[in-house]
Amino acid sequence: MFKHSVLFQLIQNDKAGRWLLALLVVMGVVVPFCNMVIPEGSFLHIPTYVVTLLGKYLCFALLALALDLVWGYCGILSLGHGAFFALGGYAMGMYLMRQIGDRGMYGNPDLPDFMVFLNWDSLPWYWLGFDNFGFAMLMVMLVPGLLAFLFGWLAFRSRVTGVYLSIITQALTYALMQAFFLNDFGFGGNNGLTDFKDILGFDIQADGTRVSLFIATVLVLIGAYVLCRFITVSKFGRVLVAIRDSESRARFLGYRVEHYKLLVWVLSAVLAGIAGALFVPQVGIINPGQLHPINSIEIVIWVALGGRGTLYGAIVGAVVVNYAKTYFTGAFPEIWLFLLGGLFVLSTTVLPKGLVGLVADIKQRRLEKRMTGTGTEEAKA
Repeated sequence: MFKHSVLFQLIQNDKAGRWLLALLVVMGVVVPFCNMVIPEGSFLHIPTYVVTLLGKYLCFALLALALDLVWGYCGILSLGHGAFFALGGYAMGMYLMRQIGDRGMYGNPDLPDFMVFLNWDSLPWYWLGFDNFGFAMLMVMLVPGLLAFLFGWLAFRSRVTGVYLSIITQALTYALMQAFFLNDFGFGGNNGLTDFKDILGFDIQADGTRVSLFIATVLVLIGAYVLCRFITVSKFGRVLVAIRDSESRARFLGYRVEHYKLLVWVLSAVLAGIAGALFVPQVGIINPGQLHPINSIEIVIWVALGGRGTLYGAIVGAVVVNYAKTYFTGAFPEIWLFLLGGLFVLSTTVLPKGLVGLVADIKQRRLEKRMTGTGTEEAKA
């Protein structure tokens, strides 16, 4: 029965994708087991902070996957996906702030602490409804999706492409960052949103909650990969690749290029927003720093290092770069920026196809060498 399922049809020609999904499933089982069941004194025990760190890496992997969908398969180089990520994170943060109630520093049951500090009299209208989890999750997808739709409709309709589009996306992110830094904007200013207590009634600091958030991140990443794989192998995906390779030719063939680009652009923004929403409760804070343009540039580097246009390569790149970032900051605190910069330069100059491309090239060379050796032996015979 499994061989006739839609999932099997999607991954049967995607060997690397099968390995990735299998690894994610194993992580989703083994990591919680080693944290919750194996005692702390054991070598196999995984501390809760490691579970949270892995969850953060997987959130970044989902964000990289979202970018690879538009850049790797449609040729839209976005330098502003950090904006969609942050908007989804702020929507989740607003829900978490409403759950604090009167347990804040000032004991106000309706207003977050930063609003009380700024002498706000009432909750702004755009905060209404965020005490409901379902409404907040709707906003996690709707707000980034709506912004992406408005931006994409104007940009793609005007046929803005290439570096000009990239610069505009970065300008959009920078403008949002400046707005969110303002105290009277209603989102915590420079400090952002933090000091979360509960999520769905559960203590957000509890080990069980942390494990549940990790499992949720794994499941969402698996679902997002399958969705992106379904899109890229479909007729719609083939049209996207045609647009990437030659937009003018695709337009000449009669395809409404702006419609295809707009749809995949909005979907990518929604995935980025979901990644931000999963990120915030695990990290415990969201502030305008997430909107900094350099963060959006880093996302591009994750995808480039892993392997653009492969989906699984973007996930690999995000995890590898962020693990290297964590390691370098601990082992070489004074020079970690130089080491990270060297890694980026190495990836662009030596690994133009990314890590997955390097692995594929090594396999191809071994195969050619094996075939050459076989042919030589047959000739001697």
